[in-house]
Amino acid sequence: MDKERSAGHLHPISSAILQIREIFDELGFEVAEGPELEDEWHNFDALNVPKDHPSRDMQDTFWLKQPENFQIPNSKFQKNQKLLLRTHTSPVQIRYMEQKLKEGIKPPYRIIAPGKVFRNEATDATHEAQFFQCEGLYVDKIVSLAQLKWTLLYFFKKYLGKNTEIRLRPSFFPFTEPSVEIDVKVDKLRRQDGSDSRPPASGWLEMAGAGLVHPNVFKVVGLEGYTGFAFGSTIDRLIMVKYGVPDIRQLYSGDLRLINQF
Repeated sequence: MDKERSAGHLHPISSAILQIREIFDELGFEVAEGPELEDEWHNFDALNVPKDHPSRDMQDTFWLKQPENFQIPNSKFQKNQKLLLRTHTSPVQIRYMEQKLKEGIKPPYRIIAPGKVFRNEATDATHEAQFFQCEGLYVDKIVSLAQLKWTLLYFFKKYLGKNTEIRLRPSFFPFTEPSVEIDVKVDKLRRQDGSDSRPPASGWLEMAGAGLVHPNVFKVVGLEGYTGFAFGSTIDRLIMVKYGVPDIRQLYSGDLRLINQF
């Protein structure tokens, strides 16, 4: 007699990405992808990150050792550029805009770019050396901070629950101006079935960085005169808040007891 076979389960990160894609699809956003192995120009220079910015240092970035003037044949990387493991999914917006202009397609653009990123940092309950991030970009002739706030509030209410509250705090990122941090009030969250989501913390929790795209970024790709907003949120943290996962490292442990709950 055959043993009963149990159904497989999507990993919670895979499930979250599918949900995020569905939500932004409702707003007309398409999904864009880019390489996890990236060059310095797309990861930093094109995004208006200064040469002396701390994020370029070894303590934050995984740089690859390579011979002088090394270049992968037929690659998508800039020639003679240092290679690294991407530190954010923001390079995808640069590659997307470059490709669209090469195809003769001008804005409006609406994309999200979910994917894995890498940071050279110590791991703990809320930090990992690898994690998943979702970048968002909207480009058009006139784009405002109000549109950014509405878009993010729509997303968080859809993903975390209709009672979700957010706030914007002034911040700084080289690739946006003005820049804001997006906080979510986690002690107000409830699951869709009305039960307590038991978040790992209470009060306001930082969930995303965002802002209006810096004019220098548009200048680099040849879209001067356009405006837009961009945001980036850690998918892992979204999962932790929604399902009450207390330690981010559990998502990468391979423990089937965790995966089988989803």
